Amino acid sequence: MLRKSGIIGGVALVALVGAAYAAAGGKGMPGEWLVQLPAAGTASTPAAASAKAPVAELKAGCKIAGSYICVFRVRAVGRGNERSEAVRSASADGGDVSHVYSTALQGFAVQASAQGVANMQARNPNIAYCEQDQVASIIDPVGINAKPGGGGGTPPAQTVPVGIARVGGGTTTAAGIAWVIDTGIDLNQPDLIVDTVLSRNFVARESSAEDANGHGRHVAGTIGAVNNSIGVVGVAPETRVAAVRVLNRRGTGSYADIISGVDYVAATGRSGDVANMSLGGGASHALDNAVIAAASNGIVFALAAGNESTSATTKSPARANGPNIVTVSAVDRNDVGRAFPTSAIRRSTGRRRAFRSSRLGKTAVTTPFRVPRWRRRMWRVCSCWAPCAPTGWRSTTPTAAATRSRTAD
Repeated sequence: MLRKSGIIGGVALVALVGAAYAAAGGKGMPGEWLVQLPAAGTASTPAAASAKAPVAELKAGCKIAGSYICVFRVRAVGRGNERSEAVRSASADGGDVSHVYSTALQGFAVQASAQGVANMQARNPNIAYCEQDQVASIIDPVGINAKPGGGGGTPPAQTVPVGIARVGGGTTTAAGIAWVIDTGIDLNQPDLIVDTVLSRNFVARESSAEDANGHGRHVAGTIGAVNNSIGVVGVAPETRVAAVRVLNRRGTGSYADIISGVDYVAATGRSGDVANMSLGGGASHALDNAVIAAASNGIVFALAAGNESTSATTKSPARANGPNIVTVSAVDRNDVGRAFPTSAIRRSTGRRRAFRSSRLGKTAVTTPFRVPRWRRRMWRVCSCWAPCAPTGWRSTTPTAAATRSRTAD
């Protein structure tokens, strides 16, 4: 099992604080939701997955047209029958099933019209709710002092970033996997131990888990960069990292793809593994539920809280709450909160409770890691409140290693 003060301390720490977001939807976790049509009706009883069910509000600007995520009722569909049930549900209205989920949750993603999805829900009582897919974005590591990759030359001498030293990182006796749910990882990076067998890609029209952006590689390096003579030392060096690529070369993606990645980790990971999600977007009940279910199997999920001066309870997956889930925000080297007072959610008791400092704060640091020069230019453009995605996402985030911060109850 991974040592709590090693990898869990390192991954949770590396949840690069601050989830990008475009819309805050819904308060709480309703039991049933129905897709809203353009001239929608009104909310009603949550007892039926029909036109009388509560309506999930659709917000313009961050939704993905014609893409929906549908979740089956608990125990309504037998294990192993998810795909056939999804195809049966979607085909009657010309829908095209793009993903099937079977472990973190039972459900599917479908390409269809809003009317088609509404018809599908009304016709199939096994569907608990459907929600429109959304764009998600990386958490940009502000202040990276990355070294350009490629072009030959001598790798820089090894350093221990201040944040990693601050939390006593740099040594570990851990075993297990750190799952990096992100833009991928450089599968041949000499300063990382990458499990290429377990690494997977879930980005449409891509086949490799190779990082085409640089963000995932940076996250993986902060977690587990090897203690050798080059580069940096990770919080838990020599940790095996596995790439779960759910975001494209621009650092954006869909919740439908991300849930596929979480579902894969839930099916493949083991109790004591950890998973890092330095990404985020608007509120999603499906993504929250997938993370909660995966974490209930003993996989610790480290989630970025967000630094946009708004509550983490309005963002997914940051607002997901349950055992083995840690939402992390940033503090500086003096354990003082950053200038982005995002509220986070207390995790130690499993209670949903917002407060100004998260249960785990992490020291915001400049963490050098070898990243190509063009990617550093892109990050400079995408950080510090600059738009980072075609739907107007904005994000700003310090990279961090973690420290437990004092919090007021």
